[in-house]
Amino acid sequence: MGKNHKKLLNNLEELRKSAGLTQQELSDQADVSRKSINAIENGIYVPSTVLALRIAKILNCSVEDIFTLPWGSFYLFFDQPRKIFYSTVTEWFWTEN
Repeated sequence: MGKNHKKLLNNLEELRKSAGLTQQELSDQADVSRKSINAIENGIYVPSTVLALRIAKILNCSVEDIFTLPWGSFYLFFDQPRKIFYSTVTEWFWTEN
């Protein structure tokens, strides 16, 4: 895995190379600068949702194949009658209040 942003892990460089594309070729197809692709690969820049979807389509993969969250990086809270739903990426569970 390449250099990663603290909030987003990425596999872009490996997938781009597997597709036989240079940074310039990918950037041309994605309609962004080569520096943007380089910054994403090096964990300096987190792409917009639109750009992430565009890159995934070009590489013929899902966004999740390219970008993932670090394990245990977020929680979801859904209030229900005396229950809260949590997610830690690795597990999903209900707890009683």
